[in-house]
Amino acid sequence: MAGVSGCLKYSMFIFNFLFWLCGTLILGIAIWIRVSKDGNEVFTSGNSEANPFVAVNILIAVGAIIMVLGFLGCCGAMKESRCMLLLFFIGLLLILLLQVAAGILGATSQSQTKRILNETLYENVKLLQQTGDNGKEFREAMTTFQKKFECCGLVNGPADWGSNFDSISESCACDSGACMTYSGKKVYRETCISFIKESVEKHIVIVIGIAFGLAVIEILGLVFSMVLYCQIGNK
Repeated sequence: MAGVSGCLKYSMFIFNFLFWLCGTLILGIAIWIRVSKDGNEVFTSGNSEANPFVAVNILIAVGAIIMVLGFLGCCGAMKESRCMLLLFFIGLLLILLLQVAAGILGATSQSQTKRILNETLYENVKLLQQTGDNGKEFREAMTTFQKKFECCGLVNGPADWGSNFDSISESCACDSGACMTYSGKKVYRETCISFIKESVEKHIVIVIGIAFGLAVIEILGLVFSMVLYCQIGNK
């Protein structure tokens, strides 16, 4: 009977170690996107049940699962355990199928996602005019966002702030460039809605890039694990 190829065995170990590192990286990047202050409160505030970070939350789960699978693959290769290799193969195949399904679903629901985001942002305008604790975190996030991206207001400009404008006017203050006058103060002419959409799209591109790169690695992992599984069975 043919023995297990030492080259394949150690290649499988190295591959799965890199796969484990990949899972760690994915988990770290996904968490960074999820907790990023680049409009995080802006995207999730309001009464809308839609969550623009659903894909990122899924990616966090995928990253954690990949770390577990990478560990199984490493142990399966070094201990020549068919059980571990089979669990690794099945788990990896399920993740790949889920990624394909999520990709198809995301591609077919782009217009709906944009509509939900628009509805959420337009609904959040009401929070800018409120006082007290209701919407406080959202208003604080918006003032920070306005300073960083040099914009003022969410949809209709500084008028979105209503009677709260005087208290946040400093975050809208414009020294040069595209300025306008509102309530006797020079403020940014550009509203923040376009910058918020760009930030969401940037996060989506990162998620898609990771998913495609991961799919290639997963296919290689399926091939490696099945070949090694067969070789161990032929010993």
